Amino acid sequence: MHAPFASDPARARGRLYHEEESHFRSCFQRDRDRIIHASAFRRLKHKTQVFIEHEGDYFRTRLTHSIEVAQVARTIAGTLGLNQELTEAVALAHDLGHTPFGHTGEEALHVLMAPYGGFDHNAQAIRIVTALERHYADFDGLNLTWETLEGIAKHNGPVSDPLPWALAEYDARHDLELHTHASAEAQVAAIADDVAYNHHDLHDGLRAELFSTDELAELPILHDNFAEVDRLYPGLNYYRRRHEALRRFFGVLVEDVIGYARTALAEIDARDVTQIRTAGRPVIRFSQPVFDDLKVIRTFLFERMYRAPDVVVMRRKVTRVVNELFPHFMDHPDQLPKQWRKDVAEAPDTVALARIVSDYIAGMTDRFALQEHARLLGGVPAASPPDFV
Repeated sequence: MHAPFASDPARARGRLYHEEESHFRSCFQRDRDRIIHASAFRRLKHKTQVFIEHEGDYFRTRLTHSIEVAQVARTIAGTLGLNQELTEAVALAHDLGHTPFGHTGEEALHVLMAPYGGFDHNAQAIRIVTALERHYADFDGLNLTWETLEGIAKHNGPVSDPLPWALAEYDARHDLELHTHASAEAQVAAIADDVAYNHHDLHDGLRAELFSTDELAELPILHDNFAEVDRLYPGLNYYRRRHEALRRFFGVLVEDVIGYARTALAEIDARDVTQIRTAGRPVIRFSQPVFDDLKVIRTFLFERMYRAPDVVVMRRKVTRVVNELFPHFMDHPDQLPKQWRKDVAEAPDTVALARIVSDYIAGMTDRFALQEHARLLGGVPAASPPDFV
C-alpha cells in the first residue's frame, strides 16, 4: 500500500517520445530495467569510487556502490510507503555520469571543459540517458519517464542558475522543474547514496590499511557500535568485530533517516507528491545530531583516506591522464572511434567538438582510459599502476 505522497505510475507525466506502455510492468519498472541494460551502467563495473580500478578486487566500484545504494533506497522507500521501482531507478542511475578515476577525473574534466560550459556528473547522467545511449530505433537515449529524469537531475535538491550546459540543453526541450525539490523517492535515492558511501568508505579505508580499527572505534556513532559488539561478543575475531560494528553503523543511519522522514512528512501533512516538491526543504535527510556526527566522520575520512599520501600521488597521475587525453582528441578527432567521428563531422564549432570529446572521455572506464593513454601517448599500460611523475 503506497502512501498518498508516493509517486503513482498511473499518474506519471509520460515520456518525451510517446510509447505504448508495457502490459506487465509499470512505467517506473520499465525505466529501472532500461537503466540496468544500458551500456553506461555496465561500464560502472570498471569505474572506481576512491581507489583506481586495478588497485584491488575488494574495493568498491561505481557498480557495486550503485547496487548498494539501490538496496538501501528500496528498504527506506518500502518502509515509508513510497514507490520502490522509481526509487530504485533513480538510485541505479545516480552515478551514470561519473568519469573514470572518480571525483579526481571529474575535477580534471571540469577544468578542461571550463571554456566550453564545464562538466557536471549529474548533468552528464541526464545526457547519457537522453542522448548518448543509442540503441533504440525510435529515439536517442532511454526515453525515461519525467519522474525518473527529474529524480536523476535534482535528487540532491533544486538546481539553480547557471545550469550545467548538459542539463540546460535537455531542460529546454523537456521542463524538469529544476527550481523545486524532487519527489520523495528521489530524495530517498540521494540519502541512500550518503548512507552507502559513509559505510563503505570506512570499510574500504580499513581494507587499504589507511587507518586502524582502534581509530575508527573512537569516532562518533562508531564508538557505541564497537562497544555494543564487544559487550555481546567478547573476544570476537578482528574481521568479524569490525564487520559487526560497521553493519550496526549502517543500521543507525538507515533508522535515523526513517525516523526523521516520518516526522517531517507529518509536519507538512503531505497528501500528494506536489507537496513534497514544494515543501521548501528536503523531507528525507539525517537528523541534525546524526548529521553533525557524520561531519566528524567525513573530516576523518578526508584527512586519512581521500588525502592519504598514496591516494594523492595516484590522483596526480590519473589527472595527468585526463589532462593529456583531452587535448590529444581535440587535436586529433580522427582518432576517436568510428561512431564518434560521425558526430565530429557534424559539429558546427569548437565548443561542439569539445563536448563530443568530453562525452567520450567521461564514458571511459579506469582501465580503458589508462590503455588509451598508453596507446596514444606512451603512458604505462593499465596492467600496472601508472608512473608518469
